[in-house]
Amino acid sequence: MKPSTYIIAEAGVNHNGSLAIAKQLVAEAARVGANAVKFQTFQANKLVSNSAEKAEYQKRLTDAEESQQDMIRRLELSLNDHCALIECCREHQIDFLSTPFDDESLALLTDTLKLNRLKLSSGDLTNLPFLLKAARTECELIVSTGMATIGEVEEALSVIAFGLVTDRAAKPSLMAFKSAYSSEEGQTALQDKVMLLHCTTEYPTPYEDVHLNRMKTLEQAFTLPVGYSDHTLGSEVSVAAVALGAVIIEKHFTLDKTMEGPDHQASLEPHEIQEMIKQIRHIEIAFGTSVKYPAVSELKNRVPARKSIVASRDIQQGETFDETNLTLKRPGNGLPPSMYWSLLGLKASRSYAEDELIEW
Repeated sequence: MKPSTYIIAEAGVNHNGSLAIAKQLVAEAARVGANAVKFQTFQANKLVSNSAEKAEYQKRLTDAEESQQDMIRRLELSLNDHCALIECCREHQIDFLSTPFDDESLALLTDTLKLNRLKLSSGDLTNLPFLLKAARTECELIVSTGMATIGEVEEALSVIAFGLVTDRAAKPSLMAFKSAYSSEEGQTALQDKVMLLHCTTEYPTPYEDVHLNRMKTLEQAFTLPVGYSDHTLGSEVSVAAVALGAVIIEKHFTLDKTMEGPDHQASLEPHEIQEMIKQIRHIEIAFGTSVKYPAVSELKNRVPARKSIVASRDIQQGETFDETNLTLKRPGNGLPPSMYWSLLGLKASRSYAEDELIEW
């Protein structure tokens, strides 16, 4: 059986700045069977400049005249909000995750809230100073790779390896990063601490831009556990990713797609993510074993489905068996078809009626 896929219900900023909605998202994520619910931790003025424009998809789904900083300021979660959500997750027995977007938020999640696992966004894959700080927290890191080249992923992993295997006195440099990445110690640390997510950073992602085979490329290139962060409108690509070997699935979800906000329309509602999780769990069961032998449930169908050697017409005792008087028909409780050629040329020891099973 395939190991259980770790399913992250990405609440993100779909709480719209409301703690009450955020708690509802936690409750729904737990109810539908997700392993974790993930939020985003940021300070607007630390994340974007006051002149930064919104992404195109954000302009389509929110006030186009509003700055990106103003938009995300409304979506911040305070320290008290985080504490309340972590407690809510404990009550509902679901993991709390968050993505930090700035140094202060990273410190809040790791130093203050003592999280031992972080999700790092695609936008920070090339933010090497931030990756170094994240690695030095010694948290498990789920690293999303949207918009990246294979070289950029390797560079990011080099920085993370350096952060994992050196002390804070070690001087960062590109050469030091490569050395850490190439070392046995660095590779072991990456295996222990890092998982990669294939991702396409477009909301929603057109199917032709998914390139799900790239998930396998990441696995082959870096020999790390891989998964898929899904921004498509449906759930079928997530299910396909599990069939291809994804160990993590991250999917945006919302209470209501019609709510105002940048991510609601590209998210699944609770009943939809519940169906996706059910399909994934079915896929895991269906993987089964690689050894080929009959399943218990199909053994009873061997006799009615398989064929035996029978008389194709009446045969008299002493008549020679040949292609004109022998044929193969159901059921399979007589001589198997593999003996057909052995019978040809032999004489019948008794008479047979048409369709009667031939005896040896």
